[in-house]
Amino acid sequence: MAIFHMQIKTVTRAQGRNALASAAYRAGESIRDERTGVVYDHRKRQDVLHKEILLPSRLEGAAGVGMDWARDRSSLWHAAERSERQRNSRVAREYMVALPAELSGGEQVALARAFSREIADRYHVAVDLAVHAPRPYGDPRNFHAHLLTTTREVTPEGLGAKTGLDMQGTVRAELGLPPSRQQFKALRERWAELANEALQHAQVPERIDHRSLAERGIDREPRPNLPVAAVAALRRGERSELAERLFERYHERLARRQAAQEPGAGERGAAPRALEERTAPVPPQGPRAAAALPGTEEQAPGPAPRDSEARRQQAVRDWLGYRAAQGRPVGAAEERQARQGAEDLRRQAIEAWRSLRAKEGESRGGGLTAGRDRQAQPEGSLGQRSRGPDPDHSL
Repeated sequence: MAIFHMQIKTVTRAQGRNALASAAYRAGESIRDERTGVVYDHRKRQDVLHKEILLPSRLEGAAGVGMDWARDRSSLWHAAERSERQRNSRVAREYMVALPAELSGGEQVALARAFSREIADRYHVAVDLAVHAPRPYGDPRNFHAHLLTTTREVTPEGLGAKTGLDMQGTVRAELGLPPSRQQFKALRERWAELANEALQHAQVPERIDHRSLAERGIDREPRPNLPVAAVAALRRGERSELAERLFERYHERLARRQAAQEPGAGERGAAPRALEERTAPVPPQGPRAAAALPGTEEQAPGPAPRDSEARRQQAVRDWLGYRAAQGRPVGAAEERQARQGAEDLRRQAIEAWRSLRAKEGESRGGGLTAGRDRQAQPEGSLGQRSRGPDPDHSL
């Protein structure tokens, strides 16, 4: 089903990030930083379906070479880096949106371009658009778009003043501009409108809604959203402490809500008893944020497993059930791996390592050195020559 997911983030030097690395990663290109000489090479990416740079409509038709620098990805983001002087400057802003999986590839790109065009015209910025396909190990519905924008207005002479969205709060108030929170809410609403128009045009009955559950009058707790790393660990049958903490907090909220709704709960104080009761763990939902999960509130409450291994096994069982409910049952080999205990996995890893050291000792007359061990470690999945922190770790 189509879902609403929109993240608005910033690329700041205070976080150790820069615009060149972010642009290269999202576009699947190689960009060399002229100042440091570092090469951000992501040309091995296979999931970039579409990429382009959109300028404000008033500049798109500019003749000559006046705007060629802004249409080139390397020169655009080099200009963004040069325009900021402080070590904690905000050099770019990013909008990441989930594209409805019900739309075709062309319809998804058209929707992402329409939203990019509106942002470029509203804030007079350059928008570096990249549409990504789902990762092989992720949710097959996870089509999404990254809109990397400049924080300064684009002019024929170069980057100008900071946009209204990226001004300081005091300056924005003096100019009579609305608070940034209000602008973010308007952007979220506009994305929902554009996506619903695209769904309607494609004759798809699904719709998305940017409002919270409370604003829509839905009386239930939001389901937990698991990061990709936690979902991948559960799929491998491994323990994820982060997933366990998210589940426990969700169960505590459900228990408090259930206790508060019982007759006389306010008189006797329901919090101590509520914290002792849990519902069965919610199956993980994959990298798609806020995806609907079947059978969450309908499960009967009961005590949650206290032992960490029991919690891990319960999470694995829920994951297998969720995959089956979605019509994607796992194979026998994957199920055996998922049900294998963490201690067995650790024991097998130790035995394999000892066997490797023994073989190396026979062939070389000694075990692997620490230096050789480090060299044997595989590089990043994309095999970059040099790269900074992963700017796309959420997906």
